[in-house]
Amino acid sequence: PPSLPPVGARPQDGPAHLPTFPLRKAGFSVTVPLSILDLATIGKGQTAAESLAGSVAMAQLAEKLGYRRVWYAEHHNMSAIASSATSVLIAHVAAQTESIRLGAGGVMLPNHSPLTIAEQFGTLETLHPGRIDLGLGRAPGSDQNTLRALRRDPMSSDSFPQDVLELQGYLTGPTRIPGVEATPGKGTDVPLYILGSSLFGAKLAAQLGLPYAFASHFAPNALQDAVAIYRRDFQPSAQLDAPHVIAGVNVIAADTAAEAQEMFQATKRARVSLFFGNGRVFSDDEADMILDSPQGQHVAQMMKYSAVGTPEAVLEYLDGFTAHADADELIVAHQSTDTEARLRSVQLLADVAGLVRV
Repeated sequence: PPSLPPVGARPQDGPAHLPTFPLRKAGFSVTVPLSILDLATIGKGQTAAESLAGSVAMAQLAEKLGYRRVWYAEHHNMSAIASSATSVLIAHVAAQTESIRLGAGGVMLPNHSPLTIAEQFGTLETLHPGRIDLGLGRAPGSDQNTLRALRRDPMSSDSFPQDVLELQGYLTGPTRIPGVEATPGKGTDVPLYILGSSLFGAKLAAQLGLPYAFASHFAPNALQDAVAIYRRDFQPSAQLDAPHVIAGVNVIAADTAAEAQEMFQATKRARVSLFFGNGRVFSDDEADMILDSPQGQHVAQMMKYSAVGTPEAVLEYLDGFTAHADADELIVAHQSTDTEARLRSVQLLADVAGLVRV
């Protein structure tokens, strides 16, 4: 189908450079599971410790409200993101929750040896059985200088398919390296997910028979093509007998449309400082000027798929997005620079979507 034009949201919601979707029926609902991608955002004036405490609170609330899983992403040398040590954060949150699935969305495998990741996530699964996911990405999750600081070879991503298979062997058996086993890890069968924002990941996930998570919350352009290729080429595996697509989408649900739009603008301003500031935090006026420039349009494009507004407007958007993405599950990045606002968004979406409370 043709790509949707970047038209505004519903008029009563105020201006928004977001695609809209045709309604599939009278009334709307989200008929697929909802999960959360917690970016562990460090807001203005906030410490990393406060951000991580917010991540615990979000996972506890998500568990109570009926979200399926919470994932954390590996990023390095980013002053506004606290999830760099992803497996450590998962362990911390898992110890303070009881049942919700937790995982990496994802670990950037080129930064690590497969054996190390197998041992880390095998340990997590051993401590918290039946609750751990392992999403795997091919990008470094950082810039070239940081890549050097991580002591990684810039060409290490070329071996990503082989590294995924090696990692899988450590967790499910048999090992692909004779005489080398992961302890803990062997026999834990931690489920793997391939993350991607291009056709490469879609083809690999299909070939290996693994679930596919598309990063449409920040890299939207290839969403429909990637999902179509994944579904067309999928080969059943021991882990998965049918395709499973998880699509990322930004959400800001608030009590009023104006409040949601204000938070959306604040989120875009924060991204301007993150991507263009080189350590400097721009004023609101400076950030808005950059957002209005050709350079700043990249930020708006990154957030193309964003449900912003009252809970009912957000639900309407997600209903259309689910069909647009041909998704089996949505993973939602609740976007706000304020922890309490993110938690409120988590609550409002769960209420309007009718999630079953634990």
